[in-house]
Amino acid sequence: MITLRNVSKQFPGSGGYAVRDFSLEIAEGETVVLVGPSGSGKTTILRMINRLIEPTSGTIEVDGVDVMSIEPVELRRRMGYVIQSIGLMPHRTVAQNIGMVCDLVGWPAERIRARVAELAAMLELDPELLERYPSELSGGQRQRVGVARALGVDPPALLMDEPFGAVDPIVRARLQDQLLNLQSQIRKTIVLVTHDIDEAMKLGDRIAIINRGGVLEQYASPEEILRAPASPFVGDFIGAERGLKRLALMAVKSVDTEAGPLVNPEAEVPAALEVMRSHGTDWAAVVDGEHLLGWVDAKGLSGRAIVGDMDPRPFSAVVSPTSSLREALDAIVINKTHVAAVVDDGRYCGLLTLERVAQELTAAS
Repeated sequence: MITLRNVSKQFPGSGGYAVRDFSLEIAEGETVVLVGPSGSGKTTILRMINRLIEPTSGTIEVDGVDVMSIEPVELRRRMGYVIQSIGLMPHRTVAQNIGMVCDLVGWPAERIRARVAELAAMLELDPELLERYPSELSGGQRQRVGVARALGVDPPALLMDEPFGAVDPIVRARLQDQLLNLQSQIRKTIVLVTHDIDEAMKLGDRIAIINRGGVLEQYASPEEILRAPASPFVGDFIGAERGLKRLALMAVKSVDTEAGPLVNPEAEVPAALEVMRSHGTDWAAVVDGEHLLGWVDAKGLSGRAIVGDMDPRPFSAVVSPTSSLREALDAIVINKTHVAAVVDDGRYCGLLTLERVAQELTAAS
């Protein structure tokens, strides 16, 4: 979808290159994050794609067409553009801001209204907000309006320059999750600039780590970058805790769980105690069919005939197959038994132990 070949940018009077001989290929439908320190040229690279900054040399193609052959305004209308400061028109309502590009390209009013309503629902903007002005919105709401406006005419590509940098960490995390959910639905080609490596790891299908002067140090998936940094610069930039960061990229369902000590409510107490003994525990999970009821311990079963005579206690650490291994590790370490039950919509999938996560952590280091 987007190709940069030997692209350079030298600003007049600078005495050097902001970006030099930079090449990158971005596939259709993927999210690529440009990340690097201040002065690395990542925003310059982004703005050269839609010709907000003209390249000094090299070639940039979008969908196989050289951007220099397209009139700049027309090119920018083909791409959504989201910036940190959002840039909403203060004298226009939210609905007017969202539909602005649609209006510029000549869509009829009814079509614009329908598209605004569709985008508001997609971005979880309450319909009552549409008649308000940007000054009446929270920072997170304004940012979502900015994204909705960028998606107005359904462009194939979306450029995002530090889109969540101006909001607090809690709102930032929510907006990141919302972007991931939105991308799973619309599958746009997204190029996103950030200075935050953790944000890059969370959002990117591939990450371009850029050194000062626009030098591309590594271009790969988050998992590959964490597993095998291409240079000392990359290793220093991604920082410590590489193993833990890799666990954040891996879902619980990607590793094998253990059945663990398992009994059903009709099991006689001696049989349940034998299950515990064979597993070296003083407790067992209680499962009725595939449904997890909780757990019982040997002390609580004393004097009872069957397991069902005791009310099972709920597991304090429960994760889903889609949870990250880092989330699972957090649940496990604060649980005195050092295990977490893996449950998928009530269905028992097994137990995840500290030892099993440690194996993945060792493999990730």
